[in-house]
Amino acid sequence: MQTKSGRYWCILLIGSLFLIGAVQGAINTISAGNTVFIGEQGLNIAPAMGSDTKIGWWASGADIRGSAPSNSIDVASRLTSFAVSSSEFSGYPGNWYRLDSSGNADGAAFTVANPQIDLRVEDTTVNIDATNKWVPSGDEIQFVITTNLVSLTQRGGGNPITLKVQSPNGGTYSSLANNAGTLTPITNYQVTTSPQSTGSIWGTANRDIYAPGTYTVWAESYANSQSPNTPFYTSGKVSVLVQDQNPLIGNQGYVTNPTTAVTTNPTTRTTTVLPTTLHTVVTTPATTPPTSLPTTVPTTVATSNPATTVPVSPSPTKTPGFESALAGISLIAGFIVYYKRN
Repeated sequence: MQTKSGRYWCILLIGSLFLIGAVQGAINTISAGNTVFIGEQGLNIAPAMGSDTKIGWWASGADIRGSAPSNSIDVASRLTSFAVSSSEFSGYPGNWYRLDSSGNADGAAFTVANPQIDLRVEDTTVNIDATNKWVPSGDEIQFVITTNLVSLTQRGGGNPITLKVQSPNGGTYSSLANNAGTLTPITNYQVTTSPQSTGSIWGTANRDIYAPGTYTVWAESYANSQSPNTPFYTSGKVSVLVQDQNPLIGNQGYVTNPTTAVTTNPTTRTTTVLPTTLHTVVTTPATTPPTSLPTTVPTTVATSNPATTVPVSPSPTKTPGFESALAGISLIAGFIVYYKRN
């Protein structure tokens, strides 16, 4: 006996499968006036055909009411599994019309176009176009997608485009992380406007994930392809070089390999600048003092320093009070001479 929970999950699974089928059906179901692209397969064009089984194409400027079509195709046997093959539709772009039993135009069927995807790489850190150019390691990158496949959204099923980013070693990523670590899946990325920006989804700061080197980038559409693993259209490939220094700078002792660059710079500083300058500064004062100090310093000290002149100037034969004694003797002698005369 099935439990209530079991029935719930069963209903949810059936509903999910129904929604998936409905989305796929919307992508490959063509209504009158929709655009189809050369390379699409498995299309259901019955809603666009009504009761007619043939389609016709008129050259530009031709009167579709008064002339036979320039090209016509019978689609009676493939109304629900139609392929827009290049063998039938290359060289016949634009409007195709339903044809009635008399071969006259009976209203629009669909428009045929060649798929186009243009992919641009932008460095959002410095706001420049980095397509086929250089991006400094650490900057963030976004993609700008311009495509006419956006008209697939007119069918009600979205426009899934897979972005391919191939690393220098040949591996590809299913998602990208910005410098903050936020992951963005790039498989079946929905493009609903043109041009459309992805925002800064790729941060090159994490060298463990995004090593320096040349990355190859392109876009693929798998909508209504022959198999889930085969894109029905692939854009042109572009590249972006991620490294530390601008490769347009001339040979400044820098090599793309960071290890070589680090080794070269210290060698130049050590052998050319530092040893020569320091040796000169040390040896110059060492030779100057022996020639100047012995001749000038003793003379200056002997003549100007009071502590040195005190012991040199007094006479060694004189004793303290000698001048006073002489004065006293002279005074006594004067008195004696004075009294003798009187």
